[in-house]
Amino acid sequence: MIEQQQRLVLSPYMEIYELVIPKDNLLRQIKELVDFSFIYDELLDKYCLNNGRNAAPPIRMFKYLLLKSIYDLSDVDVVERSKYDMSFKYFLDMAPEDEVINPSSLTKFRKLRLKDMNLLDRLIAKTVQIALDKGIIRSKSIIVDATHTKSRYNQKTPRQALQDQSKKLRCTIYEIDETMKDKFPNKNTEDSLEKELEYCKQLISVIKGNEELCSYPKVQEKLNLLEESVSDDMEHLETSKDGDAKIGHKTADTSFFGYKTHIAMTEERIITAATVTSGEKTDGKELPALIQKSREAGMEIETVIGDKAYSSKENIDAAKDGDYELVSRLNSLVTQGNRTKPDGMYQCKAGHLAIRKAKDSRKSEGKNPRVVYFFDVEKCKRCPYREGCYKEGAKSKQYTETLICDSHSEQAQFQETEYFKSKAKERYKIEAKNSELKHRHGYDVASSSGLIGMEMQGAMAIFAVNLKRIIKLMGEK
Repeated sequence: MIEQQQRLVLSPYMEIYELVIPKDNLLRQIKELVDFSFIYDELLDKYCLNNGRNAAPPIRMFKYLLLKSIYDLSDVDVVERSKYDMSFKYFLDMAPEDEVINPSSLTKFRKLRLKDMNLLDRLIAKTVQIALDKGIIRSKSIIVDATHTKSRYNQKTPRQALQDQSKKLRCTIYEIDETMKDKFPNKNTEDSLEKELEYCKQLISVIKGNEELCSYPKVQEKLNLLEESVSDDMEHLETSKDGDAKIGHKTADTSFFGYKTHIAMTEERIITAATVTSGEKTDGKELPALIQKSREAGMEIETVIGDKAYSSKENIDAAKDGDYELVSRLNSLVTQGNRTKPDGMYQCKAGHLAIRKAKDSRKSEGKNPRVVYFFDVEKCKRCPYREGCYKEGAKSKQYTETLICDSHSEQAQFQETEYFKSKAKERYKIEAKNSELKHRHGYDVASSSGLIGMEMQGAMAIFAVNLKRIIKLMGEK
């Protein structure tokens, strides 16, 4: 059964909150700013209303996840902190003497209650509406970009990931007490996730039996992370690696294994839309979805600002049809489907870059100039996406694109105007926002595997940064 959280909390100790939590406390400000009842309304059909035990209030469970994102904590650590941190208890609508939840219930809440509610779009739309209601968003421009998030496994099997985590935990302990080497179980040497999980469980048991070691925060944090990974991987014994993650390229020489989050943001630095894809996806192809979602959230858009990845012919033509101006400088080689790299090379669906390029030497009357990209045919022969792309037995694989068309010519003229140049200077703001997501909210590495988990992580992180930004701008008014 589900109970609504907005019931009156009766406790003789409630006045403590007024004494110890200042008016400018971030959690107090968020609680006063946001009416979280929309969470109850969204999740009502996920619970049985007339049978079973009373469930923890969904709003409180959601707030636990928000605290995890704001402070970049594990499930265990966020619950542990809510035992003694009065600002946490106040934010969670708990009386000072109330008992906290079991951390395992957060996993159940994520997997059973949130997975089908389109959390990413709904949370972003909620913050955009708050910003519009408060008069914070005045611009009619959005800035677009993509940021990458490395897979939790980073091309490693779950066993390898567990090995790395247990090693970090042991190293931390050896800094405190080297004699623990003799007390730890023998390391697993078999290529088996089950055996590695068993070793980690034994290691955790030994460490938990030493109260002195567990009293060190740096030990406890790494121990909690290992426990969380063990619990998660017990449910994924058949998974060899993150199946949804793909190889993407930041430059021609650097790659990553994971996901991309494509973001639209106002000049006031409020994120208005986001989509999450695997790492190899093209930045520019997500632009229509970002514009549509931003408008559905309530944004009026007259200008879209992006880097060269967004200056494809399709996006330039869409800007005319959509009645907005695209401030995106043309590449010397313009993208028409696959992603262009800083050195002008293309990336295929599998994440492979072209090995060379050449101008089409054939002269055709009335034809626009073209460039041909050549791929490593040996990689094509083994590629899992070769069907429909590589013809069996072919000795080469190439891709041809048109360099200049009428749309590009008009864009080239537009990018020389003062309006274009002044708006293009706003693009740096989204780089700082990407950095904030990664370095303050744990968005540099996926906290779970799969696109669904990545979308959920993105939803909470973006909701947190938007609320923080709204509060800051309200304080400056």
